[in-house]
Amino acid sequence: MTTSNTGTGAVDPEVRQELERLRDSIDNIDAAVVHMLAERFKATQQVGRLKAVHQLPPADPAREARQIERLRRLAESAKLDPAFAEKFLNFIIAEVIRHHERIAEESLTSDGASDT
Repeated sequence: MTTSNTGTGAVDPEVRQELERLRDSIDNIDAAVVHMLAERFKATQQVGRLKAVHQLPPADPAREARQIERLRRLAESAKLDPAFAEKFLNFIIAEVIRHHERIAEESLTSDGASDT
């Protein structure tokens, strides 16, 4: 199998086939990641509603710190850069907190509307 490419779009058919196989695998993994994130956010929406009902704060810094440390350990064992894993989780946490704040606001608005 050669990897030469003359710049004219001519690629060894075996290389093209392997590239397609790898890209198909990446596409499947991306789809799984999206579905897993959707399931995760469904669960965090339930957490947000529970927090709103019981007037708990949207953020839980102690839990977040434990989750970051846990994810860093998982990343290390999976041979993934722990710093990348932490950045990824921080992005997700920020989005979850934003959702929890919105749920809490909506809860206050709907509670206030029912009092009139």
